[in-house]
Amino acid sequence: MNCIVVDDEPLAREAVKLLIGKTEGLLCVAEFNNAEAAEKYLAEHEVPLIFLDIQMPGIDGITFARSIPVDTHVIFTTAYSQYALDSYEIDALDYLLKPIKPERFQKAVAKAFAYQQLFEAKHDIVDVNAIDSEYCFIKAERRVFKVAFKDVLFIEGLKDYVILHTIDQKIITAMNIKTIHHQLPSPIFIRTSKSYIINKQKITSFDNNTVYIEQHEIPIGNAYRALFFDDFANKKMLSR
Repeated sequence: MNCIVVDDEPLAREAVKLLIGKTEGLLCVAEFNNAEAAEKYLAEHEVPLIFLDIQMPGIDGITFARSIPVDTHVIFTTAYSQYALDSYEIDALDYLLKPIKPERFQKAVAKAFAYQQLFEAKHDIVDVNAIDSEYCFIKAERRVFKVAFKDVLFIEGLKDYVILHTIDQKIITAMNIKTIHHQLPSPIFIRTSKSYIINKQKITSFDNNTVYIEQHEIPIGNAYRALFFDDFANKKMLSR
């Protein structure tokens, strides 16, 4: 998979390129010290993956990420943890804190490879065709999948697509997360951020910023925190 690195710090770019060089199947085809130059490059080249710093002179990484093509994944690389929620709100694939640990880098890249395979199989993926109280039908990869709601862990939005993470598979369909959210049964599903819908029944635990479902960490966005706690979590909380 080709990728580019965008970071205004030369040493930071070298650190990411070193990790890329040690990753089989990943190739850095260009590097840039500002978002403007990277934007010009993307206008002429298709790149599946960008390692993107957030704090940069001129256009910052968050602003730049909003203009990146639909089929390009973004992994943020930054020294500042306070941008984590912002990165998920704009559908970033992952968020790596500097100095980047090799094992954490590999985890993010593995996700990029997995999602790229899903996107390459999206040719005739369309919409949710039918919804009833227990299941829906999803067209994907030239087949129609019957998806039981009880098997869905959470739903992830990636720009103009959504990925249904179920117990045993991932299904991608060309639909925005707002559209699918309005069709799902609210007693089962709740939206926790711009990019995530979760199955209430699959929640393992949660804190003020994150819902944990098995090994997955789902962010709670600022705009959805009150809904999650006031309309759901607090109503189920046992009193002391």
